[in-house]
This record gives sequence, structure tokens and C-alpha cells, in this order.
Amino acid sequence: MKKALFALLAVALLPQGAHAAGPIKIGMTVPGLQFPFFVTMKNEAEQAAAKLGATIIFVDAQNDSAKQQAAVENFVAQKVDAILISPMTVDSLVPAIEEAAKAGIPVATVDRKANTDAVLVHVGADNVQGGRAAAKYIIDKLGNKGSVIELEGTPGASAAIDRKTGFDEVIKKSNVKLLVSQTAEFNRAKGQSVMESLIQKYPNFDAVFGANDEMIIGAVEAMSAAGIKGKATCGFDATPDAFAYMKEGKLGATIDQFPGKQASQALGYLVDFVKSKKKPAQQETEWDDVVDAIDKLDG
Repeated sequence: MKKALFALLAVALLPQGAHAAGPIKIGMTVPGLQFPFFVTMKNEAEQAAAKLGATIIFVDAQNDSAKQQAAVENFVAQKVDAILISPMTVDSLVPAIEEAAKAGIPVATVDRKANTDAVLVHVGADNVQGGRAAAKYIIDKLGNKGSVIELEGTPGASAAIDRKTGFDEVIKKSNVKLLVSQTAEFNRAKGQSVMESLIQKYPNFDAVFGANDEMIIGAVEAMSAAGIKGKATCGFDATPDAFAYMKEGKLGATIDQFPGKQASQALGYLVDFVKSKKKPAQQETEWDDVVDAIDKLDG
């Protein structure tokens, strides 16, 4: 009886809104683990969660918006303490995120944004600035002349929109001509097949920008198969495969977005809120120090 009374008193003495004893449960879903960027994000998020006294319930959306929506709805049904999401597109998870908010479950988005104010916080690198950095690299490599092919990411994804915005902005102010901009949906195989087609339509290109490393690697393979050499190339995300291609001289550059650090910071905000209802100083945190990884191999 005394033990039961003590337990009741302990709960009653918890600060209002504080989390009871035990690990904090955080639901996490990303577009797909077929993308190395999100593998890094998941692995480092799980490491960060362990240090913060949290456990992650992870769901791979497998590049399917409906699966990702179902995952978030299941997190709400399971009554997790918080949810960490990198949404497929800006609109696909809005209803599910707003449902979570109504249930009192804080949601943080990372890397990719959602078109709703119901999130506690968004943490990401500045994808527009990253697109600008990629364009500047291409312009410098071409001596501010020639032409470039652009491979866009998944239509509707904030990362795809922002990277294209930054890249196009700088290219249009230069003397480099943008021949064509076409989606390959952040996918390596599609990057290769799209590039194979574009090589036939635009044989006199001088450079290729892929809005992620998977697409640019696919494009590099298409060019290699066609016997095309000496083109300026730039990817995005600084994945291990991209650095391997750079070491072999197959890829010129990639842009580093630090997916693990983004997720770790977002997790910190979620855990602080769950424990003490402490909100981040601002709802959106975008790093403006996107690192151009072109010379990283020299370090």
C-alpha cells in the first residue's frame, strides 16, 4: 500500500507537462532507405536518441507517400511521445501532421518541409544556398560559358524545389545556358535512364547537375556507357558513393548537407519539448553554412 501511495505521489509531483519516467518514444519516418542520405540520417538519429534517453520507432516509407502517411497515423494511434519526419513532398503529410498536433504529439520535420504550421520545428540545411553553390561550381568549371543539363528531384519535395530554385537563379545570371531541366525523382536508375535519353536529344552539353548524388551517379554511368568524358559534374548530399566516384575521378563535386546533424538537432528539440514543454526559439532552423564538398577529399 505504501509503495502504491508513493508511486501516486511521485506522479502527482511531476512538473505540469513533464514526461513520466522511462524512455521517450519517437516515431520516425523518411522517404526511403534506398537513398544513402536517409540511411545516414536514420543511423545518426538512432545514435543521438540513445544519448538523449529516447528510443526510435522507425518506418521506411519506401518512396511511397501513402505508406508514409499510414506510418504517421500509426504513430499517433500508438501514442508516441513525438514524431520526426522527412516528408516525401510538401503536401503529402499535412493532414497526418495536423492530426498528430491535435493529439498533442509534437512533430519535427527534417531536411524536407511540410506545408503546415502544425510542426513544432523544422531543421534543415539551406537547400537554396546549396543549389547556388552547385551552380557556381559549374560556372567556374566551364569558364562561364557552355551549357548544362539539370536533373531535378522528386516533384513536390521541398528539397527538390529549393535546390532547383538556387541552381536556376545563379545559372540564369551567368553565360552558361540551361539546356533542359527534367526530374529523375532522386533515383539512381532513373537518373541513368533519363540521362541516356537526354544525351540523344542534347548531345552538345558541357555539364550536368544532379539534385542528389544518386541521380548524378546514374548520369555519370550513362555518360560512361556512351563513351562521353570530360564533362563538369556536380551532385548533392555528399554520400559515401559520391566520394568514391570523386576519388576515381568520375565525379567533380557534391554538396554536403549533414543529414545526421540535422536529425540530431531536431531530436534535441523534440526531447526538450517532451520533457519540459520547452519550445525552440524559432519554428524554422535552416543552416546557411552549406558546405561545398568539392575540395573535401584534400582535407
